[in-house]
Amino acid sequence: MGFTRAELSSFQDASVPDLIGNGLKLLFVGINPGLWTAATQTHFAHPGNRFWPALRLAGIIDRDVNRANGMTDQDRAYVVTRGLGNTNLVNRATARADELSAAELRQGRTRLEQTVQRYRPRVVAIAGITAYRTAFGLRTATPGEQPADIGGARLWVVPNPSGLNAHETIATLAAAYAQPALAAGVIDLVPAELADS
Repeated sequence: MGFTRAELSSFQDASVPDLIGNGLKLLFVGINPGLWTAATQTHFAHPGNRFWPALRLAGIIDRDVNRANGMTDQDRAYVVTRGLGNTNLVNRATARADELSAAELRQGRTRLEQTVQRYRPRVVAIAGITAYRTAFGLRTATPGEQPADIGGARLWVVPNPSGLNAHETIATLAAAYAQPALAAGVIDLVPAELADS
């Protein structure tokens, strides 16, 4: 599946439903949906996004997810049965995350806190340090596990998997995502090939 620029533009400001089910262990939080994500109604869907390949490399999922064409119902059920979930700080699609205002990101924190209260994940992993700093008012926060929890869930900040975050690779993303997955009990160990990433 492909989209023209005009087709993608028609999804500006659209929303994407959370992918969350019972037994949630690890909630991944994007900044906001991209236009491709809105078009396919699938989180982290853009073909250049490394989220799903990084989860596969980390052992968090054990099969490929064809996200660029939109997840199937079977894909969604598989993700949920793994104890995984996806949401966003801001549920408004834009071409780039820097189109969001600081006020929207701060409101996103409240939205996220409500989602955590409702579904009670063990661990929350927010993908994007800059958005996290703005949303939570913590200008000096660093990536990794945060000193404070969120609604009783352990909180991590992990790298954004967007292709625009060019200094990250699938391997470095996988290594970062494996840490909260290990803490959440989604995986039992970090794959040896990621130990030095």
